[in-house]
Amino acid sequence: MPFLPTISTFFIILSAILVAIGWIFIAKKKYKAHRITMILASISALSFFILYMSRTIFIGNTAFGGPDDIKIYYTIFLIFHIFLATTGGVFGIISLTLAFKRKITKHRKIGPYTSIIWFFTAITGVAVYLLLYVLYDGGHSTSLFKAIF
Repeated sequence: MPFLPTISTFFIILSAILVAIGWIFIAKKKYKAHRITMILASISALSFFILYMSRTIFIGNTAFGGPDDIKIYYTIFLIFHIFLATTGGVFGIISLTLAFKRKITKHRKIGPYTSIIWFFTAITGVAVYLLLYVLYDGGHSTSLFKAIF
């Protein structure tokens, strides 16, 4: 199912764009538009996660198919991306929880950091997609740990 990585990458890009729009709305004090946009960004990120986990569980992950001499750099980059994505996801859940519980002072403190982490997550996610499916032919599908190491 070669189209699944493209669809899931679309959702990550969409979530980052929506976060950026949400940032603009909050700067203009358009609170309702900010809330709706950030909820949509969260749904988009969750859609990515569901697609990614479904693909991982049922199909496996794609191993790096590029040259062996850059595989170590790809692996380091991938681990960095996974760390960012995990951190961004946790920060996102915390930010949403604070907002829904109306703890706005804390939400305002953590929100900008969450957004920045998410932007870098989206950028590195697109780079992983390009390295796996565009610049090089993807390797075989295999389990998560085999694909990373």
